[in-house]
Amino acid sequence: MRADRLLALLLLLQNRGRLTAAQLAAELEVSIRTVYRDVEALGAAGVPVRTDRGPDGGYRLMDGYRTRLTGLTDAEAGALFLAGAPGPAADLGLDAVLATAQLKVQAALPAALAERTRRIQGRFHLDAPAWFRDADPVAHLAPIARAVWEQRVLRTHYRRWRGEVHRELRPLGIVLKGGIWYLVALVDEAVRTYRIARFLAVQVTDETFARPTGFDLAAYWAQSARRLEAALHQDVARLRISPRARRLLPMYFGAAGRRALEEAGEPAADGWTLVELPVEGPEVAVGDLLRLGAEAEVLGPPALRRAVADAVAVLTERYRTGAAPVA
Repeated sequence: MRADRLLALLLLLQNRGRLTAAQLAAELEVSIRTVYRDVEALGAAGVPVRTDRGPDGGYRLMDGYRTRLTGLTDAEAGALFLAGAPGPAADLGLDAVLATAQLKVQAALPAALAERTRRIQGRFHLDAPAWFRDADPVAHLAPIARAVWEQRVLRTHYRRWRGEVHRELRPLGIVLKGGIWYLVALVDEAVRTYRIARFLAVQVTDETFARPTGFDLAAYWAQSARRLEAALHQDVARLRISPRARRLLPMYFGAAGRRALEEAGEPAADGWTLVELPVEGPEVAVGDLLRLGAEAEVLGPPALRRAVADAVAVLTERYRTGAAPVA
């Protein structure tokens, strides 16, 4: 572990120039005293680290010195694919590996290109989790990721809506969607999707397996998402919406709302528009459509219009009686 840290320190000095002990400690997530010891170790190994005194001082490599130790390990090369998502990389237990890989790549770049890379990192950031929702607790994500990487069979205890089950899974891949982690795995010769937060226990076995020939994780996920959307959208609501609701529809209903607007005709003289919006079952659809408030009118199907009207009547009666008594 210390050898990895010494290499990271060396590459930091090579890539960024002069750095203070405090800056190095923050980058390496160690104490300043540890930085002092590591700098001494580099010097003893023949690396020409210079110490500049004063308020603008710090550590730097002797002018003209560059290390050639920039080869990537297998793990570091794989971690580079998560370079735009440091949060997910940390969740997967790859944050330290990713940081070292990035330093090695920067060290191998020409100076001008390395500086451009640093500017890009300082100006673009990917924050994967969704807004207004805490991330799932994913205590078992790291061992699941290891099993995916090493193609090892998992013995799991999983919580479904209908109860808890024990499954032996052959993990094929991990997907992060809207801040939620999913495992795609082979079970009983069928590919299934599992929400990682619902695993109650996970054991990585010594048994390995062969991945299905030609399995494409991205293609499977796209197809699975389409199937889920088709299963959820059991009906089509015919709506009359205001100009304000036209802006709200994509915000509240995502891709389905955008498609409904794209397929709608021109607004009427009063500015209101007729749209057809795919919706889930009646219980969910009523709650979703009431979010539009007075900016929308449900025209059909008749059963959905009645369900919305009934919900509005209940709310009207509840609020007409005045303030609720204080307990």
